[in-house]
Amino acid sequence: MHHKSEPLSRRFGRVFSVLALTLLSFSGMAAPSPLEGRWDITIDVDGKPAPGWLEVRHSGHHTLIGQFVCVVGSARPISVVHTKDNTFQFAIPPQWENGTADLKVEGAINGEKLSGKLTTPEGKTHNWTGVRAPVLRRTAQPVWGKPVKLTDGNQMTAWHAEGTNQWIAENGILRSPKSGANLVTHEKFNDFKLHVEFRIPKGSNSGVYLRGRYEVQVTDSKGMEPALDQMGAIYGFLMPNEMAAKDAGEWNSYDITLIGRTVTIVANGKTVICNQEIPGITGGAIDAHEGEPGPLLIQGDHGPVEYRNIVITPAK
Repeated sequence: MHHKSEPLSRRFGRVFSVLALTLLSFSGMAAPSPLEGRWDITIDVDGKPAPGWLEVRHSGHHTLIGQFVCVVGSARPISVVHTKDNTFQFAIPPQWENGTADLKVEGAINGEKLSGKLTTPEGKTHNWTGVRAPVLRRTAQPVWGKPVKLTDGNQMTAWHAEGTNQWIAENGILRSPKSGANLVTHEKFNDFKLHVEFRIPKGSNSGVYLRGRYEVQVTDSKGMEPALDQMGAIYGFLMPNEMAAKDAGEWNSYDITLIGRTVTIVANGKTVICNQEIPGITGGAIDAHEGEPGPLLIQGDHGPVEYRNIVITPAK
C-alpha cells in the first residue's frame, strides 16, 4: 500500500522541538544553588575575629565544588555536600594547621548570609559567619593623586608592627633581620599604584599584602617555574606568566596597580600578571572586609628581608 510521505519541513520541525525540549530539561537541571558565589568569612577564634573566604560553583548538574581559605595558607579545593534544607558541609585535609584530621566546615544559608561552625584538624571548634563578597567592579578609570613615599631616612613614621617590632629603618631601607612581626601602614588605601623594591636572602620568604588582604609573593625564586606560591604570584590564586626573579641578595622591583579586584604586576620590568581578577583574600589577611580600604602589610614572620623605595599613588 502506498503511504503519502510527511513533508520535510514538518519532519524538521518535530526534530527541532524534541531537541529544544531536551535542552530545556538539561538547563533546568543545572539551576544555581543559593550557595553559589563568593563569600567573605569571619571566624570567631576564641573571641577574636579571623578572616576566611569561600567560593562555590556548580560542576555538571548536581555537584558543587569550589575553594576555601581558612585564616592562614592558600585557597584549597573543596567538594560541597548541599542538602535541601539550605545546610551544607565539606571537609579538606590540613594545610598549615596543627593536627592530622580533616578541617571540617558546616554551615547554613539564610538569604544573603551564611553561618556555621568549623572544626580544626586538632579538634577545636569555632563559630563563623559569612556575607556575599563584593564585586568591586569599577565603572570608570581612576584619577591618580599624589605619590606618597613610605620609606625615608632612618624612621618608620608611616608604619607600625603587629607585635614586638624587629624591623629597623636605616638609610631609607626597612630591614627585618629575622622572623618576627608583620609591618603595617597607619594609612588605608582603596585603589592605587605601588612601587616597591625588595631584597631577600637565599631561601627566605616574605610578601606584600595589598589592602592588607591580597598577598603578592616575595620569595627566592630564581630559576624556578612560575607557581602560585612563588615570586610574582598572588598567593594561591594568580600565577605569573614567567619567572622574573633575580638572584638571592639582589634588589628586585614590583610595580603593581590595583583597581577594585583587578591587578597588574610588573616584576623587574616584565608584566607577569595583566589585568587579572583576584578572586578573594589570601590566608594571613588582616580581615575579610573586601569592600573597605585597607593598609599595606609587609610580611615579616617568614624570614629576613629588606624593602626600600616604597611609593604608593592612591586614586583620588
